[in-house]
Amino acid sequence: MGIQYRIPFSFLSFPFLLFVLFTIPSQHCTPTDTLTQSQPISAGQTLISSGQFFELGFFIPSNSSKQYVGIWHKNVPIHDRKVVWVANRGNPLTVTATDSASSSLTIGKDGNLRLLDGMNNTVWFTNVSVHSNNSIAVLSDKGDLTLVDSVSRLTLWESFNYPYDTFLPGMTLGMNTKTGDKRFLSSWLTEDDPSPGKFVCGLSTEAPPQVFIWNGSKPYWRSGPWDGSKFIGIPGDLYGYGDGFDITHDNQQGNVNMTWHVYNTSSVHFVFLTPNGSLKIIYMDEKVKNPYVIWMTPLNRCEIYGVCGPFGVCNENKSPNCECLKGFVPNSIEDWKKGNWAGGCVRKTDLLCQKNTSSLASSGKAQSDGFWKLRSMKLPDHFEYLYSEDSSGCQQWCLSNCSCVAYAYVTGIDCLVWTGGLMDVQQFSLGGNDLYLRLSYSELGKDKKNDEKFIISFTTISGVVLLGAFMYGLHRWRANQRVNKENRRKDFEMADSMDTSELPIIGFDKILAATDNFSTTNKLGEGGFGPVYMGKLEDGQQVAVKRLSSHSGQGVEEFKNEIILISKLQHRNLVRLSGCCIEGEEKLLVYEYMTNKSLDTFLFDATKRVQLNWAKRFHIIQGIARGLLYLHRDSCLRIIHRDLKASNILLDDDMNPKISDFGLARTFQVTQELANTHRVVGTFGYMSPEYVLGGLFSEKSDVYSFGVLVLEMVSGMRNTCFHYHEKYLNLLGYAWKLCRESRASDLVDEVVIDSCSWSEVMRCIHIGLLCVQDHVADRPAMSSVVLMISNEIDLPHPKQPKFTIQSLSDVDLRSQYNKICSDSKASQSIIEGR
Repeated sequence: MGIQYRIPFSFLSFPFLLFVLFTIPSQHCTPTDTLTQSQPISAGQTLISSGQFFELGFFIPSNSSKQYVGIWHKNVPIHDRKVVWVANRGNPLTVTATDSASSSLTIGKDGNLRLLDGMNNTVWFTNVSVHSNNSIAVLSDKGDLTLVDSVSRLTLWESFNYPYDTFLPGMTLGMNTKTGDKRFLSSWLTEDDPSPGKFVCGLSTEAPPQVFIWNGSKPYWRSGPWDGSKFIGIPGDLYGYGDGFDITHDNQQGNVNMTWHVYNTSSVHFVFLTPNGSLKIIYMDEKVKNPYVIWMTPLNRCEIYGVCGPFGVCNENKSPNCECLKGFVPNSIEDWKKGNWAGGCVRKTDLLCQKNTSSLASSGKAQSDGFWKLRSMKLPDHFEYLYSEDSSGCQQWCLSNCSCVAYAYVTGIDCLVWTGGLMDVQQFSLGGNDLYLRLSYSELGKDKKNDEKFIISFTTISGVVLLGAFMYGLHRWRANQRVNKENRRKDFEMADSMDTSELPIIGFDKILAATDNFSTTNKLGEGGFGPVYMGKLEDGQQVAVKRLSSHSGQGVEEFKNEIILISKLQHRNLVRLSGCCIEGEEKLLVYEYMTNKSLDTFLFDATKRVQLNWAKRFHIIQGIARGLLYLHRDSCLRIIHRDLKASNILLDDDMNPKISDFGLARTFQVTQELANTHRVVGTFGYMSPEYVLGGLFSEKSDVYSFGVLVLEMVSGMRNTCFHYHEKYLNLLGYAWKLCRESRASDLVDEVVIDSCSWSEVMRCIHIGLLCVQDHVADRPAMSSVVLMISNEIDLPHPKQPKFTIQSLSDVDLRSQYNKICSDSKASQSIIEGR
């Protein structure tokens, strides 16, 4: 579940989503969100929330003859709609002519909400003990149906307290350990039957809590414990666009609750537990009418709970997936060979405290147990939480208790220890935590002895090794000149961290045919790493082929980096990678073709920029912001792009922006805020001060680049080649000057003045200046930027951005800057040694 898949919803094949809505004309001309005693609804009539977000009415699932009352999203196309709540899921109405005509949802004399069949029998009701003669039912824009006393405004009942298979923003899941009340998700029985299925999802009662999916009473999947900001058993961020999950745990009251806040309320979000036990987060942008799965679990066998048994560890990148932890052997060799790992593993050598230590001590052979460090692990289940212990105290507690088999010290949680079999352990390739496994001295000592032997051997023959290495290197260099293309390709594919299992490999001959032998007429342009060509594959698909030149700054590492990152990222504002080719010296990336090429071809062209009216520019700014937010917070990998600029923003037929060129991108750990590099790469004018001067980069480095890009979008001028007298050598200083003098309108590109919304333009200038603040702490995060653009939060006052190219003390850097202005294509800069 470390990878977040963004899959078109129509590919999911959920027939039960294709419900049939009754279309009997309503007697009410005006839609309402309120149900009263005098105005019940029947088949063909619906309640619609005031903002037109949700609708409640009668429906029949596909391939079913049963009728239900449910709630669904109003503005989602009917073939993609998902019923998010069902009133009578355990007691459906039988579809007959009588029932369909006279079944109704009404408010009874006792104030309860009631569903009546054709014989006026109660099929379902709210069972509120406090009777009211003034009850009304209201459908909110959150999808919550509430029963309210219209006089006192007291809420008597609400559907959010009775979730079924869908978790909506604003809803709370959890339980009370003292009363036994539970608010868990419960799957449908089948794709066509909303009655309770066999899978349940909810929070555990332990501290810190975990999210579980249970198959009946057996765990099927778990999230790992909550550390205050995330579930540590999920590599990457489990968040939606600018949203977040939050956990509250009240031991005194016995409550443990999880809430989900979404700040972009105009988009569709929900978490959904499928009949087969998958948990998915669905997202649909207001401009994209097809829902997408942006996260789901389980994705592979290793995510199934306890697949390798006690003391077994699962690794999806190995075959077989299961192996025993160090110091342990299979409990049953025969079962293990058959792929039946549920029996797990047993300790190979007893711990010191498990032996008769008196005889060992007298013979002088007693040695202390120790710990073996396992990195990037999904920590085991059945932990004991010692909140009062620090790191050293945690280790000492475990060492002094013979029953303790492992410990971990996690930021945000503190000390976790395990005293039983280590269950549901997984090895991650990214993320995870350190687990300290307790082993006997002999298990640890073997490695120490081997290390000593290796050091001695290495010292003895070091001269021979150096000479051999030189001769071998010379031999390899000569051999590599003769190696055929296929062997080179295999060698490349076997390189570390390279994974093309889900990315098509396209033959070089097919690319030659597609691009007409890389003809100049097919050439779209040339970036810092080589030319890009338009092509058409055998199946008719139009593509853009990026051909890395042999003298470019991008080597195998950058090439692999781009493939690994972009093949795992799926977002409507990121360019999609269709395939790659590695043959001999040729390294090619095949992308989806963007008809309108890159943003800079329009924005900085005197004739073409008139095609970018303000509405299109604002749409592009919004799309870039959403794409960056996805990279920083919402994708399976936390990614810093490091080269955001106009030429790396591609535009499709509808002028939708797509961020491209991930060769310089870098992944961050979830808890990592800052990184340092001695190789500063990027484009002058877009790089933040701390990155250029000190090699420090973070999410806020991309925020700085975004701010520059926003000011360029408003003005139609390049920051890298901007001159305004001698005092303002870049666009940022000029924008600040105009704002300070209350002349910000002078910054606006003259071609959009007649078409622009001045409130949006002024807001964008303000946001641009906030993003290019000199100090990292003064820049907003992309989650805040998205809200600012949407006019949902107030804007703080920016400070003067003082960083210009003049502040660089290295004369060579300024000369490179001037060269960029004379040749706009030379946009890639590399600075070594900081």
